[in-house]
Amino acid sequence: MGSPHRLFNRQRTVHQILGGGLVADVILWRKKNLTVGILLLTLAVWVVFERSGYTLLSLVSSVFLLLVVILFLWAKSASILNRPAPPLPDLHLSDEVVNEAATFIKTHVNDLLSVSHDIAMGKDSKLFCKVALSLGLISFVGGLTDFLSLGYASLFIVLTVPALYERHEDFVDSYCLLGYMKMQQLYVKFDRNCVNRVRNWILETKKLR
Repeated sequence: MGSPHRLFNRQRTVHQILGGGLVADVILWRKKNLTVGILLLTLAVWVVFERSGYTLLSLVSSVFLLLVVILFLWAKSASILNRPAPPLPDLHLSDEVVNEAATFIKTHVNDLLSVSHDIAMGKDSKLFCKVALSLGLISFVGGLTDFLSLGYASLFIVLTVPALYERHEDFVDSYCLLGYMKMQQLYVKFDRNCVNRVRNWILETKKLR
């Protein structure tokens, strides 16, 4: 059993939840030099995009164009000068990789369709509220910033919030649990006063027909 004083009654530490490996060390600032390096590098990329006027598509296209030209000229000059060709591996996808990717996509798409079906049929009011709030939040944030800035801000949050939470988790958990209990009370009132009335009205309308 998990501790009742922890979010979701969890027993594992934040480091264990994040996988306990190099990624967890970076996110929780166990490897400060690497974490700071990632933040500075992404900040530099963001500044370059913002100041140069490049878009992600134009930059990626320019990089690939430069790479293709270099490799083409390298291969041509190598054949003329009897030098070794560019050391490129065989570029192909195996059946195993394709099947794993297809299975992964199919599983997640089916989960998404199942959730959409339950919401559309009115089977799960709590799930509907979660999805509606999530989509509303994404729409609101998306209207405030562009994709690149949102990506950098998301990375910054990932590399700061878990570390801050780990340092102050007792304080954060107590307030989050208190807020969660308040939200549960509000949901029960909403379900009783609004959802049940709508459901009863629909049933009465069907009986009249």
